[in-house]
Amino acid sequence: MLDETASEPSAGVPDAEAALATLHTRTVDALKGFVKMVENAEPEFRPVVQKFHDLHVRHAEEIGRLLMARGKTVDADGSFMGTINETVVGLRAFFDEIDEEVMSSVRSGEGHVLKAFDEVLKSPVEAHEHSDIATMRAELAQLLQETRHLD
Repeated sequence: MLDETASEPSAGVPDAEAALATLHTRTVDALKGFVKMVENAEPEFRPVVQKFHDLHVRHAEEIGRLLMARGKTVDADGSFMGTINETVVGLRAFFDEIDEEVMSSVRSGEGHVLKAFDEVLKSPVEAHEHSDIATMRAELAQLLQETRHLD
């Protein structure tokens, strides 16, 4: 007897390609906010923002490569949330300084990215993909840890 459900994801296990696509979108959305922050950050805070920016650039490229290797088209524009991130940062820069006081907002946004990493890690990705994603997640968690004193 043929098991017709063998190719379907198990209950509670996220689809790998959908999880990778969501992670890519959240990474690009976060990056859009950091692009604006780098432009508008106070000089003493700019190096911190630049680290987050650079990390997200690299991660977006790496996650995009994983998706393309699976034959998927990569959307470099992110989602509407990326536009919101750009707008919020732009408005804040207009009315206030972009300095370490934004770190609580940064941490909140990065929490959504970390959750997307976790969803990929729970999905049935290839061993090399799992390793790459786990490394990227650890890099983001490390940067958040390094900046925990800011707020």
